[in-house]
Amino acid sequence: MTDRQLAYVAGAGSAALLIAALGFQAAGYMPCELCILQRWPHVAAVVIAALVWLTGWTRALSILGMVAAGTAMGFAIYHVGVEMTWWKGPAHCSGGVADFARMSASDLMTKLQGTPVTRCDEVAWRFLGVSMAGWNAICSAILAIIWGMAARKAGNRG
Repeated sequence: MTDRQLAYVAGAGSAALLIAALGFQAAGYMPCELCILQRWPHVAAVVIAALVWLTGWTRALSILGMVAAGTAMGFAIYHVGVEMTWWKGPAHCSGGVADFARMSASDLMTKLQGTPVTRCDEVAWRFLGVSMAGWNAICSAILAIIWGMAARKAGNRG
């Protein structure tokens, strides 16, 4: 494959992950805050692939694509760690109501009504024992490698 084709494959991979995420959402699996956060680097990767197509600047843009995919992978690994309770996630989506004992009933109800329904520390779906965040980490790592291959091939040309 050429450097451009590799960049297109990587961008298409990010687009496929975004479509899959929206498909899960349409099926009733509502995303948590960390799930949404993981989507933005894939949006950037799709835009970067489009820029490769429009400009032909494969090397520099592929490096940016690799950074975008790596960022998605980092967010996904962080999310997996929250799911596995290796570390705490954001307080507002990982359970608990701070200062519970000191709240009035009215304050507690207000806090509970404002709390997101989808928690970041609960796995909604698994395949082969791996959560959606885990699969995103794996797929994002593969896409980062493909972006890197595109950058390397573009660099070897010149």
